[in-house]
Amino acid sequence: MLPDPLHPAVVHFPIVLASLLPLVALLGFLAVGRGAAPRRAWGYVTLAAFLLFAAAFTAVRTGGQEEETVEEVVDHDIIHDHEEAGERLQLLAGIGFLVIAAGLSGGGLGRIARPIGLLASLALAGQAYLVGRSGGELVYQHGAASAYVETPAVPAPSPMPPGQPGDDD
Repeated sequence: MLPDPLHPAVVHFPIVLASLLPLVALLGFLAVGRGAAPRRAWGYVTLAAFLLFAAAFTAVRTGGQEEETVEEVVDHDIIHDHEEAGERLQLLAGIGFLVIAAGLSGGGLGRIARPIGLLASLALAGQAYLVGRSGGELVYQHGAASAYVETPAVPAPSPMPPGQPGDDD
């Protein structure tokens, strides 16, 4: 059974993958520089970049499904800023994947694409940070999660009736 809402359950994947991609890219870059076959060493980088794109795609789609519900408690402009940041990450992850995949080549194209891919991985980590920060602000500062919390029909009783010892009134 899938969680409901799904967006909060999937948003951590692109953030984690974007955070790890620069390390994976650096290791792949160094391995190729030490003589490892580009397809093998850089293949892990390409896989990580593809997974980042797929995770960003999923996060954007699930976020779009939750937008109307959250707009009941959070201003549309704040949600829109987060949505734009997520879509930017998705686009950059797609471009980054293509650049990184070009690094699989053993020739001149690969020699050019691998350092550019390494730099792109850093840019992707930065964009993921911005998306995560705006998502955290939505939840923790603007109360987006309250759109999914049922309010009790009857107020909960006070733990201590007025006039009891320990009452400050």
